[in-house]
Amino acid sequence: MPGAPAPVCFSHAQLHHFVCVAETGQISGAARELHIAQPALSQSISRLERALGLALLVRNPRGVALTRDGEVFFGEAKRAVTAAFAAAATARTLVLAGDA
Repeated sequence: MPGAPAPVCFSHAQLHHFVCVAETGQISGAARELHIAQPALSQSISRLERALGLALLVRNPRGVALTRDGEVFFGEAKRAVTAAFAAAATARTLVLAGDA
């Protein structure tokens, strides 16, 4: 489609990682909560920011803060992550119901 913006590619995991970091305010704390290594989480967030072309977080010695773009994106990311978890829960319920 002429004039249409190029699609932005990122994963559900990257959204989940971003939401967790935004909610905890720390990459190290979010890494513990997500049970992944801190460098891997930092890389995931950096890849998401590159894919979007936006800085989502300001990193400082005490943790992270959302940029203005990060604040706007956080709301949509949170809804997307919540919806994905709800869809997965629904699928598990359907699978279990099919076993009955």
